[in-house]
Amino acid sequence: MALGWKLHGDGRALEPGDVVAPDERLSWGRTVGLGAQHVVAMFGATFVFPLIMGLNPQLAIMMSGIATIAFLLIVNGKVPSYLGTSASFVGGVAAIHAQGGTAPQVTGAILVAGVILALVGVLIHFMGSAVIYRVLPPVVTGAVVMLIGFNLAPVVANIYWPQDQWVALLVMVAVIAMSVGLRGFAARIAIFLGLLFGYALSWVFDRVFGQITAFDPAAGKITTHFRVNWQGVQDASWFGFPPATDVAHKVVGYHLPEFKWTFVLLVIPAVIALVAENTGHVKAVAEMTGADLDPYMGRAIGADGIGTVIATSVGGSPTTTYAENIGVMAATRVYSTAAYFVAAAVALLFGLSPKFGAVISATPGGVLGGITVVLYGMIGLLGAKIWKENGVDFANPVNLVPVAAGIIIAIGNTSLKFSDTFSLAGIALGTIVTVGAYHLARLLAPAHLRTGQDGPSLVLNEPGMYEQEPTDGRRR
Repeated sequence: MALGWKLHGDGRALEPGDVVAPDERLSWGRTVGLGAQHVVAMFGATFVFPLIMGLNPQLAIMMSGIATIAFLLIVNGKVPSYLGTSASFVGGVAAIHAQGGTAPQVTGAILVAGVILALVGVLIHFMGSAVIYRVLPPVVTGAVVMLIGFNLAPVVANIYWPQDQWVALLVMVAVIAMSVGLRGFAARIAIFLGLLFGYALSWVFDRVFGQITAFDPAAGKITTHFRVNWQGVQDASWFGFPPATDVAHKVVGYHLPEFKWTFVLLVIPAVIALVAENTGHVKAVAEMTGADLDPYMGRAIGADGIGTVIATSVGGSPTTTYAENIGVMAATRVYSTAAYFVAAAVALLFGLSPKFGAVISATPGGVLGGITVVLYGMIGLLGAKIWKENGVDFANPVNLVPVAAGIIIAIGNTSLKFSDTFSLAGIALGTIVTVGAYHLARLLAPAHLRTGQDGPSLVLNEPGMYEQEPTDGRRR
């Protein structure tokens, strides 16, 4: 793709109903403004998720910019999208940490998943997008998304919430209230606003109630400490690259990935969720722009995989296309990829400020407790959204029985031990059961139970945004 865009009209005025195509742009001043808006849209989730996964948020922001540029080049500028941090890997990463895994082992496992996603994209590119629906129909993708989210419930209950239960409770209430009480773009960033509220609330509680005795992630043990500790913020410089990972001093930054194949199995199920998610996002962009993007479906999925590989190869977070930014396009009807290149450049600049990263890393545990109790539930319920929007019939035992087994295995963290050194559990085992048992059930079922099972599988919104209909009345 040549890095050039046609000027839309005079670049300034937009008539009612005007649409700015991906290969067009407004004046550079307006394009920069639109790019900044896209940064705000992706910002909250892009740094909250790495924080939850134990990765460096400053590095995640920086690498999201690089991954977005790579994505736009691979899709030849036909699919305007921003690649932010993916929520689909949170469950697998939590399982890795629960088994004593390190940050390099986390990024190593995700890198392999990124390679697999890229290969799936290549396969879809040459075989056509219909192959997605045959292998991963809505009942399966919905179940996988659901079990990824609900498997995280113990993380909230055992790690984040107990650190400061009252702050967690108030943050949870604030996020719920803002998600439904605010309007427009503010509702879409309720998670981000909840984090700001929680930060301020924790500071007030420190002044009013004093220190708390709870688990301190910085010390790795239970201590008596203030909720908000900005010593790291004061020590950080304004400009510079993210720090290098230092396991001894519990500093997570850039690092080379480390591969442990047991951990790879824990994150591979997220590939299924990402295929469904990217498919839904490409379909949404196609509907808004009126373009046939099916020929670019494989490229988009593969580009997401390559973005994940690029980001995790230096210790960054996994990436995915963001529905928050699709929502911005629906509201503005400006689909120019020039705005996304601007957004990527702004993200790179944010990534060059260690002080910014230190502020995010100092987020109190109670605040994360209030955010994650909503966020993890939203991830799980996106699975139900897939079922509803695609009319999955649970009166049919082909749909009901294998999905029921897979979800309970994942949520209960049930394990299947093969040897002293290898076992499958939780999300990995639940996904294998869901996919394998579904296709086995279809193979064994009579013909009248097998009809009408295949169809499009969509995930149209990322956790962290409140879904609203666009102003032009069309569905995203």
